[in-house]
Amino acid sequence: MSRYDLHSKIRARLASEVGRIDKQAPFRIALTYPSPYRAGMSSLGFLQIYKMIQAEDGMACERAFLADDDTDESVGPVTYESLRPIGDFPVIATSVAYELELAGLIKVLEASGIPALREERDLRHPFILAGGPLTFSNPLPLGVFADAILMGEGDSLAVEMLRVLRDAPSREAALDTLAGMPHVFVPSRHTELPPVAQCEDDLLPAWSPIRTPDAELSDMFLIETERGCSRGCTYCVMRRSTNGGMRIVPMEKILGLVPDDARRVGLVGAAVSDHPKVVEIVTSLAERGCEVGLSSLRPDRLSDAFVGALKLGGYKTLTTAMDGASERVRDLLERRARPKHLEKAAEMARKHGMKRLKLYLMVGVPSETDEDIDECVAFTTQLSKVIPVVLGIAPFCPKRNTPLHDAAFAGIDVVNKRLDRLRRGLKGRADVRATSARWAWVEAVLAKGGAAEGRAVIDAVHAGGSFSAYQKAFNALAPEPARRKSLRMARPEIAAE
Repeated sequence: MSRYDLHSKIRARLASEVGRIDKQAPFRIALTYPSPYRAGMSSLGFLQIYKMIQAEDGMACERAFLADDDTDESVGPVTYESLRPIGDFPVIATSVAYELELAGLIKVLEASGIPALREERDLRHPFILAGGPLTFSNPLPLGVFADAILMGEGDSLAVEMLRVLRDAPSREAALDTLAGMPHVFVPSRHTELPPVAQCEDDLLPAWSPIRTPDAELSDMFLIETERGCSRGCTYCVMRRSTNGGMRIVPMEKILGLVPDDARRVGLVGAAVSDHPKVVEIVTSLAERGCEVGLSSLRPDRLSDAFVGALKLGGYKTLTTAMDGASERVRDLLERRARPKHLEKAAEMARKHGMKRLKLYLMVGVPSETDEDIDECVAFTTQLSKVIPVVLGIAPFCPKRNTPLHDAAFAGIDVVNKRLDRLRRGLKGRADVRATSARWAWVEAVLAKGGAAEGRAVIDAVHAGGSFSAYQKAFNALAPEPARRKSLRMARPEIAAE
């Protein structure tokens, strides 16, 4: 793609945006997302930080994103607001959602002529400030790229850090000041991770200032109903012990922030369906003529009134979570979903004229056996007699800061065998859709990894970014005994290669 074509694409997207905050200020930041525009503009956290920076006196940000595809990568990323290369800005702030986005960060930086490794940059290069959902679990691999990392909720802390970078007499002075701030990880200064930040409750809820048809969540106004979670699921980094559990946003405040012209509204949070007024919120929005989407639905919270409100809000598929393949596995995960909840969900979905029931679950959970998979087959078969069923499956990936952080990744072969068993057992009865076991292994290695694994991502990206490139890069770390053990836990057959 030529620079002219890229600029034309950006201008067309800007023309379709509603709510953009255009602003001039002496201190400007390149706010960068390491995935394409369509993903970044569906990230409520990214849009919240955009809004907070634009509200700060003397400060403004311009957005930049990873190229849409390989044909765009020949032209370095530029900001949407001024079409300037991101290397021209004093600070690049980036939000990283999960481990596999580290590759996108490397591509964005290197395409801009900026060394990805922190140690290879000097005063000629922008300061790299990172944050995002990844910091709730393990940002250590990210630490080889970022100069400073905001841990946890960045609603106000991001602006505080940017003030330091604006006002400090030198980069070293800025690093020293940042290293003294709570919830800020400065890899060149710290040997341990600080705790994650919790923003002030009066800053809630986050809501998206920009709507665009070119986002994954097309033309959708996103708003939090709550922050955090009161539940204790053993695999989740947002369990009740993180940031004081769940903080509820009053219904009146939520409804008052939804623009009158919004026709699609996304209710966002780790436990949206646990909001005590969720049925009333969905009903009120639907009666305004809004299509309503929820980021999470717990089966034990579903009721006839709730499912009816979802139908009124445009739901055609009722999506909730089975979580584990069997009752025994769900008990291990400390999930409240029981067969009676899922059976009732199927019945209510059919009653309200929905086309299907979609259930999310994990395979490869610690101690899982073929018997657990067979129980899933039998139970899903029963549900499919009520309504067509789709299983959305992800391999279990152990994360730091969870009770299951020491668990091993089951192994690519094990996960694929379990998926095959499910597909065979449910052939003609339910649709089984699964994410890649190979890429789940890559995620698992990074989720438990440190600086060495972060550096290995660079090698994998430079080698083409395929699974085999990651496999080779991670295997090259094996000579250190402790790391070999870690990799063997992630994928047993590594030891034999």
